[in-house]
Amino acid sequence: MNKRVNIFSGAKWEDIVGYSRAVRVGDKIFVSGTVATDENGNIIGNDDIYLQTKFILQKIEKTLNQAGASINDVVRIRMFVVDINKWEEIGKAHSEIFNNIRPAATMVEISKLINEQCLIEIEADAVIQQQLNDNKTL
Repeated sequence: MNKRVNIFSGAKWEDIVGYSRAVRVGDKIFVSGTVATDENGNIIGNDDIYLQTKFILQKIEKTLNQAGASINDVVRIRMFVVDINKWEEIGKAHSEIFNNIRPAATMVEISKLINEQCLIEIEADAVIQQQLNDNKTL
């Protein structure tokens, strides 16, 4: 049976809302929705969705490292954006991290996030496994 491990960042919201920054079960890691806030709750990349996306992906990478994984283990990304017209800026930041990894990805426009200054929220799923010999095209 796979053991469940909750990973915490120490953010006050984890206790208030009752969630974990990430959960690892066996070789699978599920990273909660992540916004561009630092450890003090300050917004990073104010009004710049590219900077927010880069910061969030770096934050997710740190969380994956805490859980014993790496950014290379990401198999799925979900992006929730308040302005889908900014997809190219988001895509540029995403590609800088994931161009060689190529996880399955979803981008959805939503009406708003928990903080008006947050322009994007990203969640990630990862599976720790050995790399296959090559990428397959179906």
